[in-house]
Amino acid sequence: MEIIADLHIHSRFAMACSGAINVPGIEETAVQKGISLISTGDFTHPLWLKELKEGLEPAEPGLFKAKGSASNVRFVLGSEVSTVFNQAGKQRRIHHCMLAPSFEAVDAINERLSKRGDLTSDGRPQVSMSAAELVEELLKADSSTFVFPAHAWTPYFGVFGALSGVESMKEAYEDQEKHIYALETGLSSDPAMNWRISALDRYSLLSNSDMHSLPKIGREMNVFDLDAPSYGGLISAIKGKDRKRFSKTVEFFPEEGKYHFDGHRQCMVSIDPDKQKSVTRCPVCGGKILAGVLHRISQFADREPGYVPKNSIPYVRAVPLMEVIAYVTRKAPTSVSVSKAYSEMIAKLGTEYSILVDQSPERISEAAGEEMAHAIMNVRDGNITIEPGYAGVFGKIDLLNRDKGKKERGLKQKML
Repeated sequence: MEIIADLHIHSRFAMACSGAINVPGIEETAVQKGISLISTGDFTHPLWLKELKEGLEPAEPGLFKAKGSASNVRFVLGSEVSTVFNQAGKQRRIHHCMLAPSFEAVDAINERLSKRGDLTSDGRPQVSMSAAELVEELLKADSSTFVFPAHAWTPYFGVFGALSGVESMKEAYEDQEKHIYALETGLSSDPAMNWRISALDRYSLLSNSDMHSLPKIGREMNVFDLDAPSYGGLISAIKGKDRKRFSKTVEFFPEEGKYHFDGHRQCMVSIDPDKQKSVTRCPVCGGKILAGVLHRISQFADREPGYVPKNSIPYVRAVPLMEVIAYVTRKAPTSVSVSKAYSEMIAKLGTEYSILVDQSPERISEAAGEEMAHAIMNVRDGNITIEPGYAGVFGKIDLLNRDKGKKERGLKQKML
C-alpha cells in the first residue's frame, strides 16, 4: 500500500505560522496534495494538543484520523523541539523532530519536557537540556518515541549547520546516538549531496515540508509501501532503510532552498562556495558571510559528487504546483487566479502528487495547456535554471529557461 507522508509540519501556535492552520484545513490540503499520512506538528503546545485530542480519533495502530471523516488521510503525532546547551566549552543549537504512538505517550513526553522549558511559549519550544538528554527523556516517556534531527544542514539550528557548534552525530547525541536512525535533509540539501558523506550511510534520509502555512504542505515528501498503515510499520520502514518499504523521497531542488549558497542577505550578496570558499566577509559592507548548506556539505564530504551508496533510497524532483502555475501564468503564487487554476487542475487531474510525478504530459497539456505540461516535464527532467538561494533568500527558478544565459549565477541541474 503506497503511503505518501509529510512527517514535519507546524500549527498556528508556532512562531511565524499561519493562523489558518487547523485540523480540518490540514486534512483538506493533504487530500488535494495526495498525502495519506501527515504529522500533527506541535504536540507539545497545550492549546494545539487540546485541539488534536478533540479533533482526532484512533484509526490504525498508532495513527489517527479526523473525527467523522471518510478521507484516507491519517495523522501521526509529531512535534519539533529546540535544544540550546553548552557542551565541552561550546554552545550547541539543534532542532529535533519527534514522533509518538499515542496521546498517552505525548502526555508523558510533555510532562517531562515541561520541567525543562515553557511549552506554552511556542509550538516549537526550547528546552534546557542537551540533545542526548532529550533523547533519553523521550525514550523514558515512551520507548516507541522516534527522534531525528530536523533540517540537518540549516545554518542556525541544523545538527550540521554552520552555526550549530556540532561536527558529528556522535558529538551531538553522545551516548544516545545509537537511537538516531534518520535525519531530515531540509530544503537546501538533497539525498545526492548527503550521499557524499560516508558517515551518513547508516541513516535514512527523510524529506518533509516543515510547513508554516497550509499551501506549503507536501513541498517535500516521503513515499512508503507498507502492508498496512501503522505507526510501527512506518518506524520500522524508516529504521530498516528498506527500498521495498521506503520507496523514495520527493525533493525540492536544493538550489531553491534559502540556505544553499553562502551569502549576506542585507547586501544581497550571493557566493558560490565551490568557487569562493575563502570569502568570509561581505565585499560590500564587511559583515560576516553566512556559510550555506553547500559549503558545509563540502566540508564533511569524503566522496566526489555523483556517488550513490548501495543502500540509498531513490528520489524524484518536484516544484510545488502553485509555484509552477504562478511561473507559467506570470502571477504571484498567492494570487486568486493561481488559486483558481490550482483548484481546476486538481479537479481535472487528481492530486498534486500525481500531477507532478505521474501524469502524462499529454493529459496535463489537455487539462492545463502545453506550456504547463512543458514546465512540469522540465522539472521532472531537471531541465530548469535556478538562481540559488542564500542567507535566508529563496532561490529563483526558471522552469522554461526564459532567462537562460541572463543570470550569472544560473545553475542547470540534471537528474541523477
